[in-house]
Parts: sequence; C-alpha cells; structure tokens
Amino acid sequence: MGTLIKDIRIVNEGRMTEGSVLIEGKTIASVMQASDPDYGHQVHEAENFAGEVIIGGSEAMLLPGVIDDQVHFREPGATRKGCIASESAAAVLGGVTSFMDMPNNNPPATTVGLLESKYDAAARESWANYSFYIGATNDNIEELRRADRSNVCGIKVFMGSSTGNMLVDSQEALDAVFSLDGWLIATHCEDEATIRHNLEEARARYGDSPIPFSAHPLIRSREACLKSSAKAVELARRHGTRLHVLHVSTAEEIDMLSEAHVKHPGISAEVCVHYMWFDDRDYDRYGSLVKCNPAIKTQADREAITAAVREGLVQAVATDHAPHLFEEKKQDYLHAPSGLPTVQHSLVMMLQLAERGCFPIEQAVRMMSHSPADLFRIDRRGYIREGYFADLVIVRRRPWTVSKDNIAYRCGWSPLEGTVFDWAVTDTFVNGTRTVRDSRLTSLRTPARLHFH
Repeated sequence: MGTLIKDIRIVNEGRMTEGSVLIEGKTIASVMQASDPDYGHQVHEAENFAGEVIIGGSEAMLLPGVIDDQVHFREPGATRKGCIASESAAAVLGGVTSFMDMPNNNPPATTVGLLESKYDAAARESWANYSFYIGATNDNIEELRRADRSNVCGIKVFMGSSTGNMLVDSQEALDAVFSLDGWLIATHCEDEATIRHNLEEARARYGDSPIPFSAHPLIRSREACLKSSAKAVELARRHGTRLHVLHVSTAEEIDMLSEAHVKHPGISAEVCVHYMWFDDRDYDRYGSLVKCNPAIKTQADREAITAAVREGLVQAVATDHAPHLFEEKKQDYLHAPSGLPTVQHSLVMMLQLAERGCFPIEQAVRMMSHSPADLFRIDRRGYIREGYFADLVIVRRRPWTVSKDNIAYRCGWSPLEGTVFDWAVTDTFVNGTRTVRDSRLTSLRTPARLHFH
C-alpha cells in the first residue's frame, strides 16, 4: 500500500501546478496533473491503492526535498554542539531530506577509513539521506585517490584557515588535488595571509579595547574572498576541474564566478541563505550570533547575492549549518567561534524571501533541490518525477514564531528567535517514509547513502 498526496499545488521544474502524487515504497509511483482530462479517474484509482491519503488544499504546496550541500554536524569530536542524529532531525523538520557534511571534524575526515566511520555513524543515526566530503590536506593525495567517486560527494579544500591540518596552502598540493580526474572539488575561499594582516591591523587599531563584531567583514574581507576565489578558478581552468565555490559572500565573486561558469560550465557557485537574510548592519544587534566565515558583508552584497539567485547566476543555495554552544558564542570577538545554525530554517527563510518578492518560489526550489541534484549528479533525487526517490516536503501557510520551544538544534539557539514565518514545514518524506507529520518527528526513518553518477 502507498501514500497519496491529493489535490495540492506541486512546485517542480519551474512550474506550480495542481495535482496529486502517489508514493509506493521508496519511490514516486505516479505524478497526476489536474489539467489532465483523466485526472479524476487517476486519483480514484490511486485512492483505492493508497493506505493513507493526505489532502493538500489551497494553502499547501508539495516540494521536492531540499538537498543541502554544506553542513557541519559536528560528529565526531564536538558532539556537545551537535551530532548526526540531532542535526539531521532538525534538517528533516525543516524539509531538508539530503545533506552533505564537511570533513573538518576532530579527527578530520582526511582518510578513507575516517570517512567510512562517518558513513557508518550516519547509517545508524541519520534521519535524512547523507553523504560526506573527504578533506584535502597538503599531504594526503594518495588517500584522495583511494576514495570512491560514486559514493562520496566531493573533495573539500580549505583555502583559508580551518580545524586541524586542513589548510591547503602548498601550490604542489593544490595542483595535485585539482588535477584529480572526475572529482568535484568544493572550496572554502578566503586568503589566509590577507586575513592575518587585517587582524593584526585591527588589534593595533583597537588596542586594549575589544574588537567589535562589526569589524568581522573588514578582517575577513572581500579582498580575501576574491583573491582566493580567483585562485581557485585559475586552478580549475588550468586543470579542467569540476570546481564548486562554497558560500560566496561578495558581489565581485558573483560577477567573476558567473562569468567563469559561462565559459567553463564545470565551475559553479553556492550561496548560503544567511547572506540573503542578514547584512553588516545586523552586527550591532546580533553580534557573535551572526559571526561566520566568510563574513556577512554589506547590504549591496546581500542584494547582489539575492539577485544572483533570482537570475540563476549561482548553482545552489545551502546553509553552511555550523552550531556552537551559546556560551561559546557569547565570548568576545577573538574567542567567539564562527558559524550559525540554519538547517532547520533554511527552506522557510527562502519561502519568506519569496513572499517578499526577492525571487519566485519556483526559483527557490530550483536552487535548493533541482540544481544541487544536477550539480552533484545525484541518483534520482531533487525532482518530483515518477521513478525518483520519494523525498518530498509539504509546506502549509501557517504562521509560526521561532522560539526555544521549537528549535531542534542540539545547541538550542538561533539568531532567528522571535522571527515569524508565514510557511511551515508540516510533513517530510524521506525515501517514501513519512519522517515528519504535522511538524513533529515520527518514529520512522529510512535514510540512504547518496549515490553519484
């Protein structure tokens, strides 16, 4: 017996249409359009087959599950902040059905053995489908060659500071990594020397006074981002690499990377939802709670990133979900860690931006589901298509307020506390299993390891 999602607005492949979807087992068995003259008969037959019928209605939409290509779920090594179980639960509550987790753990996932231990943990604990990047270092090229491209989403290269031994600053190592055949190389692009210089200038400027959080985008500056991104693009062009530049934060990078994508389609860019929600005027209000790397920058950058999503000049929207304990975040500028938790709220943030007229809802779905599936060449996910895995999300127009009572992150806080959203994620299906019902976790989960063509 299957599940029928009946008479609902389906947002998929650039269109919003009325219809119904039948789930059978792990996959989508039928997508029925209300415009089809035989629609009534099709739905009647589906109702006879379905064990459960969910009525959509005019205030609901059915979307493909969100694919988040950049999260930090903190396992292993920092599970006091978050773990695969807690953060993947938050993910599915927010409509994220697949995630790709970063390797800068303790120990960092820079060997095949350490990488597989993360997969083993996810198989036991995750609520959502999963994949993990293997991390590059200055001296682990042989480990990268051992990894299986069909089962690993990509290689992560930190071209700026990171946890442990993961800053890749050797030109020889960069050339070796970028020359690996067939891999997607995902980069964190900030020039370390520029950041260090800016930090020393800030220390001198403020002396014994605390450095204000408003200095963060000046220390981790636009110049540091652009210099590093340009270097990554040059390496990708020279080696013919599939390059994916993560969390682009400046207008200049948008211009450079969109031009590079036209000339070299293997070069792509991702932006994060918080760069469209906040700008540097928010440091005075939120302080450390919006400190992240790369830094949130100006209103003009915020508008340029939003326009890039609207116009399709970037290839993905993700979160860079990075939880820290609240007491850690409340330290002074030099000691408060960078990162904010957003995986539970990214979809409703994008829907709210669409409500404001920033871009159509169809474009939000493209950036969060379709395009990541295409970019990473994920097997049968990211779309509402017959034969595809039934990773689906129902959202309903149901205003609600973010509060500590409904935050699922292990860290227990969000800079969005007090924000009212017009749309709520009420139901999430992962591989056909209703993992979220009426905005609450069920006891059922059937996550899978992502596979790549």
